[in-house]
Amino acid sequence: MAKGEFACAHRNLAAAHLMKSFGNFRNPVEDVVKAYCAQCAIAASCKDLAVAALFLANGGADLRMRNVLEARQAQQVCALMMSSGTYEASGETAFSIGLPIKSGVGGGVLAVIPRFGAVCSWSPPLDEKGNSVAGLKAIELVAAELDRTVFS
Repeated sequence: MAKGEFACAHRNLAAAHLMKSFGNFRNPVEDVVKAYCAQCAIAASCKDLAVAALFLANGGADLRMRNVLEARQAQQVCALMMSSGTYEASGETAFSIGLPIKSGVGGGVLAVIPRFGAVCSWSPPLDEKGNSVAGLKAIELVAAELDRTVFS
């Protein structure tokens, strides 16, 4: 998965080169993007991913109430997820589902439900924008059933 992702990482490489031109990279761009692609290809269950994201729903604190991030940093991560976590569909996803979401090339979809929890779904196939069709629908149904969005 990681090798295939890196072979198609033209946009990531371009963005990384742009960031490097502003002095934001200390390591070779190719090494950083390869590491990113490898991290995108880790094996994890839906439960693993949902548990891993609970600190974002809890203002940066893990289940033992240890700060993983400051509350403001957790908000910033969620804002990034909301604005870019589903690629070119991020605006539509924010509007239709209303939760910070990150989708992945393997068909996983992770959503943070602030002050409540996290939920993950997994299901290929992906749509033309790179998001799991059934996975996003499942997250949408969970959000509707719980009647929880960042807007409510």
